[in-house]
Amino acid sequence: MGENRPFNRLIHEKSPYLLQHARNPVDWYPWGEDAFAKAKRENKPVFVSIGYSTCHWCHVMERESFENEEVARILNEKFVAIKVDREERPDIDAIYMLVCQMMTGQGGWPLSVFLTPEKVPFYAGTYFPRESRYGMPGFKEVLHYLSQQYTENPDRIKDVGAQVKQALEASREKGEQTALTKETTGRAFQTYKQAFDPRYGGFGKAPKFPMPHSLVFLLMYAKFYENRDALAMATKTLDGLARGGIYDHIGYGFSRYSVDEKFLVPHFEKMLYDNALLALAYTDAFRMTKNARYKKITEEIIKYVLRDMAHPDGGFYSAEDADSEGEEGKFYVWTPKEVKDVLGEQLGTLFCQAYGITGQGNFEGKNIPNQITTHLETIAKKEGFSPAALAEKLETARQSLFQHREKRVRPFRDDKILTAWNGLMIAALAKAGRVFYQPSYVQAAEKAVSFIRDNLIQNGRVMVRYRDGEVKNKGFIDEYAFLLWGYMELYESTFAPFYLAEAKRLAGNMIDLFWDGHGGGFFFSGNDDEPLLVRQKESYDGALPSGNSVAACQLLRLAKLTGDFTLEEKVQQMFQAFSKVIHDDPNAHAMMMQAVMYAQQATKEVVIVMDDETEKAVDFIRHIQENFHPEISFMAVKRREKKKLSKIAPFIEDYAMINGQPTIYVCENFSCNQPTNDFQTARDLLFKK
Repeated sequence: MGENRPFNRLIHEKSPYLLQHARNPVDWYPWGEDAFAKAKRENKPVFVSIGYSTCHWCHVMERESFENEEVARILNEKFVAIKVDREERPDIDAIYMLVCQMMTGQGGWPLSVFLTPEKVPFYAGTYFPRESRYGMPGFKEVLHYLSQQYTENPDRIKDVGAQVKQALEASREKGEQTALTKETTGRAFQTYKQAFDPRYGGFGKAPKFPMPHSLVFLLMYAKFYENRDALAMATKTLDGLARGGIYDHIGYGFSRYSVDEKFLVPHFEKMLYDNALLALAYTDAFRMTKNARYKKITEEIIKYVLRDMAHPDGGFYSAEDADSEGEEGKFYVWTPKEVKDVLGEQLGTLFCQAYGITGQGNFEGKNIPNQITTHLETIAKKEGFSPAALAEKLETARQSLFQHREKRVRPFRDDKILTAWNGLMIAALAKAGRVFYQPSYVQAAEKAVSFIRDNLIQNGRVMVRYRDGEVKNKGFIDEYAFLLWGYMELYESTFAPFYLAEAKRLAGNMIDLFWDGHGGGFFFSGNDDEPLLVRQKESYDGALPSGNSVAACQLLRLAKLTGDFTLEEKVQQMFQAFSKVIHDDPNAHAMMMQAVMYAQQATKEVVIVMDDETEKAVDFIRHIQENFHPEISFMAVKRREKKKLSKIAPFIEDYAMINGQPTIYVCENFSCNQPTNDFQTARDLLFKK
């Protein structure tokens, strides 16, 4: 693996992904002016390789090509080679991924892009094998050809670059504005319905992704329009995910995606953002259905994150690799013999029966534990156990297998701390904490947000990444929008004015740095950031919801809580700016559609003013918090904190306690009811049709 090779420039970086390539014979540069200055000076094209530390095919291309002396010689002689961690520089990744999709019709990682010294792309692809095979051009062949073209046909290279720049500029045009109506949300629902897999859950064919923000859209649609099909699609998918091998039944947490339609065989890497978004989705599914299974899965996700992904000082690591000891999934798979050696014959046989572990295996001769075809009630009846007794036995077995698995070589963990992904996890912990009455979850969220504030905000500017004491790169819209989400959930879980104040301050900074005053919406990069080919604005959701969509959702919530309706105006301008692309492809905007639905609803604002939490007040607050009421905006105000809160939400100044008792104010559709001390009256105003 090149342990005796000298280091290249990447050894001075903190990114785990860049450090993985620090002993390659390729003369790698990190992204920066030094690399492009060399390319200009020597008139060489630039090869940019973009990936991330837990990317399986990135590892494959490294082993095949970047560790190969011949490939390295070609790259070093004919190109200037740059390595980029897409998780640290999502702005670079977003632009060149769009170029790759324009040029090839597809994208993915590793992303391989060839640029002029002026950073203009003229060729792009993803993974290349070292030698030509399966109809794919070999990387050596591509390098020789492109070097020749760059040298011998400079005019052609310039023409291609000009066409790419023109196409990028055109991609920023959002087309004619159109109204976003209930018909738009209805079409999004219908598109999901057409793509839904009624057998296994999920949408479309393999590979299948969790799509948690799509599932929350369906839960909201089910709630607002009393649509049973939307609820059934969401719950069937959540059930399928939890039963499948995409879920780690031994140590908990979800993998990135499933390569098959059953959710059986995952791509084994575990990402913080997937687990945060899924914890949010399962929490909302519990609030909607009261199905204890969804609470259990949420708690298990959180157990995994707090156990394996938490920095001692707060904050959460980014990801765990799919590979260990050079094999994908090796850490996670089992044979019946291994299980029985740990558990004994009787309990081992029972566990294998419950988790689909067989002699022939379901993954390269071994087994990914799953419950896709398992019926625990049938097993309990057959073995003469009560369901509770079977569950207890299986849990005992799981714990023993987990302890045994901990002795295996673990997959690599990417221990950088990303502000954006931490914002999602903070939001998930805060929401789960209030829904399930788990103060420890809220405390973990508060500890994480303290870590972000102490380490990842410099001179008031939110930054992207912390690792090993180093903070790097100015934050993008995702950092601001996702952290705003975390603050909003923390406020609703604690009612501490501090978090609402932080949310309002952060939203103001976000608008100052990213808002497009001409066309509406938020740019991806700040107005103080490094200029790239174009300043992009994204609305589409991918594995992560777009920064614009999260910003829209959170600004609407913040507007209701603070009474700052200029924020609602900003969201309406966002709807207008992106209306054409949303209207044309609504289910590719699941998170933005949540904001659209919320804006269309008859929302309710509830404020309770009190000295201390009485038993009746606690019951009232819990009833709102533990049930799925996205249409309700709720504040619980301690009278002694009213002055502090009124600086953030001035309308609170007029809300007083009546008769010296806790007083509830309920407003709906821009009109307010008479304040009351009677909690049942307040419930009737809120929940009776």
